[in-house]
Amino acid sequence: MAPFRASAGFTSEWKHFGFEADDAGVATLTFQRADKLNALTFDVYADLRDLLGELPHRDDVRVLVITGEGRGFCSGGDVQEIIGELLQMDPGALLDFTRMTGSVVQRMRECPLPIIAAVNGVAAGAGSVIALAADFRILARSASFAFLFTKVGLAGADMGSAYLLPRLVGLGRATELLMLGDRVDAHRAFDLGLASEVVEDDGLMVSTGELARRLAQGPALAYASTKMLLTKELDMSLAGALELEAMTQALLMKSADHAEFFAAFTEGRDPKWTGR
Repeated sequence: MAPFRASAGFTSEWKHFGFEADDAGVATLTFQRADKLNALTFDVYADLRDLLGELPHRDDVRVLVITGEGRGFCSGGDVQEIIGELLQMDPGALLDFTRMTGSVVQRMRECPLPIIAAVNGVAAGAGSVIALAADFRILARSASFAFLFTKVGLAGADMGSAYLLPRLVGLGRATELLMLGDRVDAHRAFDLGLASEVVEDDGLMVSTGELARRLAQGPALAYASTKMLLTKELDMSLAGALELEAMTQALLMKSADHAEFFAAFTEGRDPKWTGR
């Protein structure tokens, strides 16, 4: 979406998860450690951070779907490959790691593309926060969340969870979920506002694909601006938010998509969005 690129090219292969983009502009990132419920490793985190840094510069992707193979979306950090290693690190290395995990969430929220988490099973620990940081969460009926950081002796506030979750479900519910770390099934997740939709297991990718294609075919610049405003205005005063919205809307009134809407309306046809 951004036209300005330096000499480095896009990454041609991601070794630590599946990634593919179709002709409709829908990219799918698939965690591929099904035997470990797609537990994260240092390399998966690093690839996530780097992919999210590249996506805003690609013209062939308009929507990102994140899902997992097998019975799990993502069960969080691998106990042996991450937690065991972290116990051997000095404070400087630990801070490098926690900043890297935080950058994944920051880049998800700052990425102009809509992001859909297709939660096909357990989303625990860091996996629950990755789903939380998405713009839409479609859950299979067998899916569940567990913000289980306190159950491993760590703060329930991790990777931005104490920032994002209260804004989604309220402070009281967020306190319960982050302190107790209990399992939240798909039905309760929907009631709390954690899930955009709950579908039967075998219909998860169908429903996700329908939403992804709708977003990919829509006015990408309008979507990107909406996501930016939702993210930025969380920490702004009303006066600041109104000014940012006024400036953004004035700019979009000169966009090709807004002109296309008027032309399509006048001619009695559907708009042909270009994201410009």
